[in-house]
Amino acid sequence: MNEVFLTEKAEKIVSRFIENGVTLSVAESCTGGWLSKILTDISGISSIYSGGICSYSNEIKMKFLGVKEETLSSFGAVSEQTAREMAHGVRNAMDTHIGVGITGIAGPASDNTEKPVGLIYVAVTDGNKTRVTELRNNFSENIRLNNRLSAIDTALDLLGGINE
Repeated sequence: MNEVFLTEKAEKIVSRFIENGVTLSVAESCTGGWLSKILTDISGISSIYSGGICSYSNEIKMKFLGVKEETLSSFGAVSEQTAREMAHGVRNAMDTHIGVGITGIAGPASDNTEKPVGLIYVAVTDGNKTRVTELRNNFSENIRLNNRLSAIDTALDLLGGINE
């Protein structure tokens, strides 16, 4: 898997979203804005893509995405609950049909918690239904790169499954 493959995958999804008038926004942590970069490489994306928030710190997750402090203290930044709140928060903040939330530990070092490198949560919501996928990657080479690409691929898979 590489960025060209992911861009081609994204182009198919974006084409369908443009055709159906489905708007999109993303909140990214461990992918560092890479999904936004892939999306904005696609011509015509501005008609459906409102923007993204790269929310690496908990403060930004709370301030701009509405992630609850209780969620972060109870479950941590790398959790299904946080990914859900990130997806809902960016969708609400940007007033889009679809919101994506990605949070995880890309590695190769851990985040000083008990959670393993390669644990990633990807959430996609339309406001009514939210799908979250947990990844437990165990790459032995190019750990950070492969974890980030895997998260983006999963986000695109979830977006591709939206029937709007």
